[in-house]
Amino acid sequence: MSLRNPVLQLKPRTDRSLTAVAPPVASVAPAAAAAVVAAAQTGLVESAALLRGAREVLIRHGGEVYRLRHTRNDKLILTK
Repeated sequence: MSLRNPVLQLKPRTDRSLTAVAPPVASVAPAAAAAVVAAAQTGLVESAALLRGAREVLIRHGGEVYRLRHTRNDKLILTK
């Protein structure tokens, strides 16, 4: 009998497309799009501009898909 906790290996979810969680970019208000562009130039991005009113958004980075969630406690959680 081992006293160590088992290691849990999780694979990225592939059952949902990126559009299933967040609205399409075309539906973003022009002011929000301008805010994203301005933020990209300064290096600061508002979470509201990333989430666009959704509770979570999927982000593709380096061939992997990450999930950025806004919790009820007003925290952001990024998971692979």
